[in-house]
Amino acid sequence: MADTSDTRTPAQIEADIKRRRDVLAETLDEIGVRVHPKTIVGDAKAKAVAHVDHTLGRAYVQVNRLVSEVRGQFVDEAGGVRLERVVPVALLAVGVVGLFAVGSRRRKD
Repeated sequence: MADTSDTRTPAQIEADIKRRRDVLAETLDEIGVRVHPKTIVGDAKAKAVAHVDHTLGRAYVQVNRLVSEVRGQFVDEAGGVRLERVVPVALLAVGVVGLFAVGSRRRKD
């Protein structure tokens, strides 16, 4: 802290005033930047982008885990297809598609 006794010279007092004025001006500039609408909008955008990136990252991890689990049900450790699981699912899919085809054909008639 500056010496505030009466022994300071006028030049020292002026230098202290100038130093405090510079610090105050810098502080006011920082406050002005922080409350400027562009800064506020930029901060809000950055937070939103970070939130979206975080959410998308978590979703990607979840989807990747699900795909790996489903793949594990239809492919063995050596990479071969597990026909005992693929064939029933394929037959079921063909049956569902057939039902939709028959149902849509009946609606048209």
